[in-house]
This record gives sequence, structure tokens and C-alpha cells, in this order.
Amino acid sequence: MAKVAIVYHSGYGHTERMAQSVAQGAAGTLIGIDAEGNLPEGAWETLAAVEAIIMGSPTYMGTVSWQFKKFADATSKPWFSQQWKNKVFAGFTNSATMNGDKLSTLHYLFTLAMQHGGIWVGTGMLPSNAKAAQRNDVNYVGSSSGAMAQSPSDSSPAERLPGDLETARLFGQRVADVAARFQA
Repeated sequence: MAKVAIVYHSGYGHTERMAQSVAQGAAGTLIGIDAEGNLPEGAWETLAAVEAIIMGSPTYMGTVSWQFKKFADATSKPWFSQQWKNKVFAGFTNSATMNGDKLSTLHYLFTLAMQHGGIWVGTGMLPSNAKAAQRNDVNYVGSSSGAMAQSPSDSSPAERLPGDLETARLFGQRVADVAARFQA
């Protein structure tokens, strides 16, 4: 089984709930970026040792949070030494609106992964877009490039929709499965 790390920032807890589901599916290690944009002790070593890095951020103003951006800028050290080259990467995001410019956030994460010489993994899920589809269906938000979820602005993290959490879990499982294929 591939070793997977999920590095994420969550401003209000909604993205953290999504990260937990991704980690459950990937059997991965959670690395939370704190409110000041810092990683916990030992996180850089964990990221160096895994085969896959799944990145997550809420979508704020059409892109990642500033805390996630601080982490991304700090990855210049592993970038310079090509430490993360050929790792499997993936990304997820959450915002209050159904669209919320989430794709811009996933594009940011994709670009960061490509700068590191990574291999990107999408959801591999068909969207739930038939007339019979309901909001709690898997991949109801309909993303292929990474997992997306929606949390109403007046909801608590405990009120996350089961369909979005299951999408995140299945996404994490897919990333871990793909990463395992690359192991020698």
C-alpha cells in the first residue's frame, strides 16, 4: 500500500471534515496547516517520505487560502532539489456556493503539483447529473479534476453532507490505489 499524506488548510472546519474523509479513503496521514500558515513539526519529513500528496484548501476569493499559499511558497526547497518529482498528487476544495470558483483552486493545486514534477490524479468519478440525481449523491458537484464539495455558509462542519464526504473518501481511495501502481 502506498504512503499518502493529506496536507490541507481549513478556516472553519468544513475543509477539515473533507480532509478526514479523504484520509479515511487513502488510509493516509493528515497534516493540517495552522491558522498562521505553518505545518506541524515533522510534516516536511512526512511529505518527503510518502508516495502521494493530496492537497486541500477552501476556496476563498477564487483560489486557495493565504495559509495554504504560504505552505505552497515554502515548498520551493523541495522544488529546488526535485524532492517531490514523480510523486502522485491530487487536490480537493470546498466553498459555500455550488460553483464558488472552486475550479480555480484546483487549477492552482494542479499547477503546484506540475511545478514539482508530479503526476496528477483526478476523481475518476462520473458526475451525478441525471434528473433523478439528488444533492447527497456521490460527485454531485460534478468535478473530474479533483474533489469538490459545498457547505452552506451558515452550516457547521458537523452538518457536512454525506454525499460530499463519500465523494472525498472515494477520491482518497482512488489516489492511494493509483499511487500503489507506481510503487516498484
